[in-house]
Formats: sequence, C-alpha cells, structure tokens
Amino acid sequence: MHPALGKGNVAVVTGGASGIGLAAARHLAGLGLRVCIADLAGPLLDAAPAALIGAGAAEADVMTMATDVADRTQLTALAEAVDARFGPVNVLMNNAGMQPGSSIFDVEGNWERILEVNLGRVIRGSQIFAPRMIASGAPGMIINTGSKQGITAPPGDPAYNISKAGVKTFTEALQHELRGRPGCQVEARLFIPGFVFTPLTARGRTKKPAGAWTPDQVVDYLFEAIDRGDFYILCPDNDVDRPTDEKRILWAAGDIVANRPPLSRWHPDYGEAFKAWLKK
Repeated sequence: MHPALGKGNVAVVTGGASGIGLAAARHLAGLGLRVCIADLAGPLLDAAPAALIGAGAAEADVMTMATDVADRTQLTALAEAVDARFGPVNVLMNNAGMQPGSSIFDVEGNWERILEVNLGRVIRGSQIFAPRMIASGAPGMIINTGSKQGITAPPGDPAYNISKAGVKTFTEALQHELRGRPGCQVEARLFIPGFVFTPLTARGRTKKPAGAWTPDQVVDYLFEAIDRGDFYILCPDNDVDRPTDEKRILWAAGDIVANRPPLSRWHPDYGEAFKAWLKK
C-alpha cells in the first residue's frame, strides 16, 4: 500500500459528495484515513458523512466543508480548516468537475465555468495544498481526475475536452516538479476513468447502462493501480477494454506524426482506416 494511505492519515476529496468522489472518500475512510469531503452546499454534502461512517469511519474522523473549487479563497479556507481539524494532508483528490455540454462558439455561455471548475480547481488545489504537503515531510499523493476525452478529444464537447487535456498536461508537469525536489515525499497521479454511471453522466437515466462501471468499481481500480505504482491510471469499463483505449490514443497521436487532418478518427476520409487499425 502507498505510504500516504496509512491509517490515521488525512485525505481531502473535492467533489466528494456524490459519484466517484464519494466512492473514493468511502474507500479512504475504510482504510482508516481521516477524510474531509469538499463540495457545493446542499443535501448531498449533508448526507455524505453517513456514507463514510457506514464504511467504518468514526464520526470524529469525518468532516465536510461547503466549497466552490473555482474560488481560490474558498480553497485556501478549506486547506486551513482541514489543517486545524486534522493536521497535515496526505492525500488530495482533485475530483470536482462538471459537464453541462458546450459548443465551439459557446452559445451556451458555459466555457468559463467549465474551465474554472475542471481545470482551474486542479491547478489551484495543487498550488494551495502541495506546498503544505511537501513542508510536512510526510508521504503524500495528489490524485487529479482527468478524462479520456482530454486525450482523444472526440467532437461534441470542446470545452470539457480542453479542460481535461489541461488536467493531463498540468498533472504531468506537477509530477515532474515533485520528483525533482530533494527529499520530497509527495507525488501526483493522473486518474483517467472510463464510462462510469454518476450524476455527471446520468443525463436523465435512472438505471446504470450495461457498458458503464459503478463508482465503486472505478475507485477499486484506481487504488489497485496506485498499488502497482501507475502514474497514468487508464481505466477500462464494460464497453471498452485497455487494448482498445491504447489504440484510440495511439491513433490520436498519429494525426500529428502522419500529418492527417485533426480528429481524423471522425473524418469521412479516414473512418475505414481507423476501423482497420482497431482490428489489427
């Protein structure tokens, strides 16, 4: 087990009141960590402590804090509140996110908020918490939730894709910075879920699609990958296995190397070539 996950250590999970975030918080509580869930105020945040207590956490080892992760002041207040209650943080999971839909000319007016929440919260959360984690001298880990859409960039939701591409690039740079610091015991991981049935992906559905994983399944995979030492935690689901993900990623990178049109996977002149590539 990663040393940051030791019993009695401290974890903060943003976007932790539902979906993947709540499943991760439950998992961490089950390992014996003291856990703070940060999310927007509301019934889901109010109900979250009971889920962690049900996973074996003592009431004294659970805290919640209403936080808008797009607001640096609120993130700073979160860091200070957790330090005052529990002490130095060992695990930070920058997980809060949104996907209301977007178009290239932003007729919905969503771009700024999507970028602030999905990308800005990762940058600000890391910038606020990481120096404190490093200074504590204890083992630490920052888990940033990205997306396959930030790697292969399928058409249809450009703001979300750009935000998640930024998460990938930032987390790579963060890990490079951390591993180059003498004596630093903090490291970063890029969490790349597959199709997971959560409030973010439900889109009006009340029953889990057959192709989707549950939040608990993807969180189990996350911590198994952490135990293996993976940085890129690329998760399969019931529709897409690891070899298919690898081929899609390689094809996307090949657009540059082969000088194909951008997003050639969806280009009418390259559709058959991509299908043949998948069958190899």
